[in-house]
Amino acid sequence: MTNSASSDSLPIKGVLCYCRSGYEQNLAQELEQVCAQSDVFGYAKIIPQTGYVYFSLFTPASLSALNAKIQFSQLMFARQLVWVFEYIQVLDRSDRLVQIQTVCADLLPAEFLAKTAVVESADTEDGKELAKFCRKFSVPLRQMLRQHDWLYRSKSKQPIVGITLHAFFEHGSAVYLGVTLPNNRSAHENGIYRLKFPQDAPSRSTLKLEEAINTFLTPTQQKELLHADATAVDLGACPGGWTYQLVQRKMHVEAVDNGAMDEALMATGLVTYAPADGFKYQPQYGKVDWLVCDMIEQPNRVAQLMAQWLVDGWATNAIFNLKLPMKQRFTAMQNAQVEIEKQLKQAGISFTWQAKHLYHNRDEVTVCIITTP
Repeated sequence: MTNSASSDSLPIKGVLCYCRSGYEQNLAQELEQVCAQSDVFGYAKIIPQTGYVYFSLFTPASLSALNAKIQFSQLMFARQLVWVFEYIQVLDRSDRLVQIQTVCADLLPAEFLAKTAVVESADTEDGKELAKFCRKFSVPLRQMLRQHDWLYRSKSKQPIVGITLHAFFEHGSAVYLGVTLPNNRSAHENGIYRLKFPQDAPSRSTLKLEEAINTFLTPTQQKELLHADATAVDLGACPGGWTYQLVQRKMHVEAVDNGAMDEALMATGLVTYAPADGFKYQPQYGKVDWLVCDMIEQPNRVAQLMAQWLVDGWATNAIFNLKLPMKQRFTAMQNAQVEIEKQLKQAGISFTWQAKHLYHNRDEVTVCIITTP
């Protein structure tokens, strides 16, 4: 049994989201707003620099109801979305497994069966040492779950498939126990999409666009929208980290920047270089399929530029980064989204909006806008 029906009678006590350390307040603001709009009532518990936020429900709720109301894709600052059924605040370090087993026996429905199980900790400096323990603890935990028929006997090649049971260790003596469901979570452990840096790429910023493409576009969309006949403009391109991702897909790119581009990229014959101001440039060969942009500028200024390109018909779709201020990051993102969406709607443009604080970003949120006829 791999669908949510095997977990629907599991009472959920809270929502656990992972984030980049230092972004707990921003995630809490966002989570509280999304929950309030969905009539999910509770409050966010925040501990600065811990890399996670826990939203405690006033009353337990059904898994299916919560899963229908709150979507992981809605949450910009969340790396993962876990439905928590228990928080064990004091674990006996000499035998953690027995306490976890007791809780599972008391709370898991008789028909519960997870496809996979993971043991996680926060992506922080303190969490690095804890991660070593988590890797070791995952083996006996899975063995125990299988012995009690709470976990599939057969092992999966991917760490997170189907219904997944999560044990998130706050520290060595406290753990959140929860579940995630397909199509409403990150498919990666700790919510971290780890990528290997291509040795021939001109800069590590290439990982930002690679993660964005794989996060926002399905494999089918990638084939349909990023292909050899597609065209793009890369504003703020040098030395070519983002252009590299497009060229790898055989796309033709207008690279716009006053700095120098990578010679190997230029030698592909797929890149046209324009030493120009990204805020003044217009596509030289008519409308392009994609606008990409990773310029270090005020978010409201970049947002206005992106809206202009889409409204004026210079680009069909866009992926861009908005550099966030040190304070009021969530507010800054809200303002940018409101302004862009207002202009697109006024122009009668149908579109989808996706935004995420990706793992390979630091103080940026990546936005993907796809317009439809």
